[in-house]
This record gives sequence, structure tokens and C-alpha cells, in this order.
Amino acid sequence: MVSDESEAVLRILDIESKGAMPTDKDWAALFATDGYRRLKERELGMKRKFEDDDFRAFVGSADLIANREVLRTALDAWEHADVRECQARALAYLPKGADITAKVYILIKPLKNSFVWGIPDDPAIMLYLDPAKSKEAFTNTVAHEMHHIGYGRSCPSKAFKDWLEKQSEARKTAYLWLGAFGEGFAVLAAAPGLNGSPEGTAAADVQADWAHGMANQPEQFRDVETFFLQVLDGKLDSSQAAEKARDFYGIVGPWYTVGYTMATTIEKVYGRTKLIACYQDPRLLIPTYQAAATRLTPSPPLWSHEFVDGLK
Repeated sequence: MVSDESEAVLRILDIESKGAMPTDKDWAALFATDGYRRLKERELGMKRKFEDDDFRAFVGSADLIANREVLRTALDAWEHADVRECQARALAYLPKGADITAKVYILIKPLKNSFVWGIPDDPAIMLYLDPAKSKEAFTNTVAHEMHHIGYGRSCPSKAFKDWLEKQSEARKTAYLWLGAFGEGFAVLAAAPGLNGSPEGTAAADVQADWAHGMANQPEQFRDVETFFLQVLDGKLDSSQAAEKARDFYGIVGPWYTVGYTMATTIEKVYGRTKLIACYQDPRLLIPTYQAAATRLTPSPPLWSHEFVDGLK
């Protein structure tokens, strides 16, 4: 866990709160932190403007200075979270031998987003320091992102990738986006597991969006299926598919909720080992879910035969 950027920002905020001016040495210490360096690298990599002078202005804002003690309290709570526990949650839902090596950066920054960066070479989980997020919510987020890192490194298998290379462009695109259900798989891992609360520690808007999605699974299944059928029929090329697929993220859209429904259904009926096998060979995911869903009462939504056959 790396909090050097947040600590350097807080030191400057303390100086400013006393009416003093930070020295060039203070700013140089901030800009030399690993957290700031990685944040700048990421923003420039995303083709976003990121200037040291703009960051100086952000750190000098009256609101940030006024909130420094709240930020310090949140940082202290997050720093006492057990990232090894996060790793264990993620590894429990990955194949044997899966590797999760990452730095977790806690950042005070202008944009209030969090993300993963630098996969596969130097994975970084970069988290906006949100005072409204508890230590438990922080742990859940880190476990979720760690599952993405481990999933990306170990799934799917080489055998599946070799098979996919020989398929049509439409099928390649379809299987690419089948991987987006990994959002729901990560929710299950972070919960942790079937007995955990998938979004119980999340902010109110996330919990509301999650509840809405879970209450409307038939509609979400149909929307996602329509998307996949259009891809398989060649009505959406790879760029058009990417544009449409973004609609299914939202706060917690169908990639999360439908993915979670499929993963939990498979695990309930066939166990975790079978679920992980579906992660390694995505050809198993849809038919295994179909079979599992028919064995539950009430049955969760089913995919159409057209979609199941289209992926074969």
C-alpha cells in the first residue's frame, strides 16, 4: 500500500492552513512521490491534460484546506485495512497458481475516480481518497480490483485463446465482451463469496443502482443478449460493439449484475471449482449457467437458444 502522495499533500495543506506558503522543496517532495508519478503517468497515458501548476492550484483550494482533517482521518482508517485479506478474497475465486502482485495507491487528486493501471507489467490500483468510504468499503474495492488483476493474468486459458484465434471476427468480438462479465465475477469475490453482501458497504447511489439492476434482471438479460446477437450477426463491428458495450457499465450496470447472477447461480449448483473452470474457458460459461439456472426454483433468467448456439 502506497500513501506517499496523500501524505505529501496533507503536509502542504497543514502549511497552507497556517497562512504560510509551501516552499519549492515542499512541492518537489510531493512531485517526487511514487503516487504522484504514477498518477501523472496514467493521466497523460489517457491523453488528459495534467500539469504540475494545475495540481498546485488544486492543493491550494480553500475547500481542500478546510477538509484536511477529514482526509487525514480517512487516510488513517484506510492505511489500517488488511490488503492481504483483499488478496485472499480475490485468489479464492481464481485458478490455482494465479498471481496478484499490485501496489495500492491512496491518492488525493482532482478527479474523484478510482481505477487499475499498468497491467500486466506494473499493476497499480489507484484509489481516490474518499472520506465517505469506510475501511470496509475500501477493503471491498481493493479486493474487487485485485480480482480483475488476477483474472486478467490467469484467465482465459492458453487453450481457449488458441481456439479463439481461429474464429471469425464476430465471434472474437463476442467473446471479448463476454469477458466484461468479469465485473460481476469480481463483485462475488469481493463480497466475499455467496454469503457476503455484494454491495453492502458501497455508497448509497451504488446500492440503489445495484438494487434496481437485481430487481430487473429479465430486462437486463434481454438487453445484453440483443447486444451479443447483433455482434454475432455482424450488425455491430468491433468499434461499434465497444461503443454500445459502454452503456452496460453505468454505476453498476448489467456487466456487474448479470455477471454476478450467472456466477452465483453456477456456484450454488455446481460449486466454485466449476465456476473457475468457466473463467478459464469462457465457452463453458453460458451453457453451464443455462443448466444451473434450470435447477433452481425460482429459475433466474435464461438465455435464448439462438444466443447459446451462436457462441458454439
